[in-house]
Amino acid sequence: MTPSSLKAAFEFEGTVVPLDKLLPTRGGGEKLRNSAKYRALLASVREVGIVEPLSVFPQKGGKFLLLDGHVRVEALRELGITEVLCLIAKQDEGYTYNQKVNRIAPVQANRMILKALDAGVSEERIAKALNLSPQTVRGNRHLLQGVCREAVELLRDKHVAHGTFTLLKKVKPLRQMEMAEIMVAAGNYTATYARALVMTTGKDQLVDPEDPKKIPGVKPEDLARLEHETRVQEKDFRVLDETYNEQVMALTIARGYLRPLIDNGRVVRYLSQNRREFLTEFQRIVESTALEG
Repeated sequence: MTPSSLKAAFEFEGTVVPLDKLLPTRGGGEKLRNSAKYRALLASVREVGIVEPLSVFPQKGGKFLLLDGHVRVEALRELGITEVLCLIAKQDEGYTYNQKVNRIAPVQANRMILKALDAGVSEERIAKALNLSPQTVRGNRHLLQGVCREAVELLRDKHVAHGTFTLLKKVKPLRQMEMAEIMVAAGNYTATYARALVMTTGKDQLVDPEDPKKIPGVKPEDLARLEHETRVQEKDFRVLDETYNEQVMALTIARGYLRPLIDNGRVVRYLSQNRREFLTEFQRIVESTALEG
């Protein structure tokens, strides 16, 4: 594809459009206006304005079909703003552009907040822009302090609960890395899961070994046994995670080899008469859908 064959999806110059000229493709409603996402956006628009222009498509009579930016329009109307900068699309795309955007992870948000603080932006202004309390912004200064760099790197693009970072600080760096690896492999970054991992951590890997680990209704000896069993499972889980791709590749190759054999009538007859158990397993592998996609 040559550069000359590429066509821009939008006009390069933005256009200021009155809000009453916009034709929404979906409704807002009271539920949207009461959501935390909307309140955060409203605070951001009030403090710093619209950062990302709306996407619209021209219609007859000087109207514009609103392709992307419905929540922003709701916020602008509530703030009494009557016009907004828009990007004019050259085609009527039938999807929401925001669906193609990956939401920012807590580690990345923390770095942005720290960068803003270092640049001299006040905690109060950041709090207003993000619809957070100044205490929350202040707490972001210390969110990752006490968490080793390797664990932070593993979790940098994951949607990790803030409480998870607090729990990571209860264990030593090596265990932090282990916990981060387990959470990534399991796809679970909740504080509840992190607490379970801390509770099954040996005393030698705790920052404060004298801090008693207690679970309501569980005796110390039962907790010790649970800790041992969980550690064994963690080890097996990591080994399985490390070898999974290799095993899937081997199974995929095996299925490709077995498929023409199972399609051969002579081979099937021989196996059914002499090695029926082999034929059953071969058919199961070939017909498996677990490897599809």
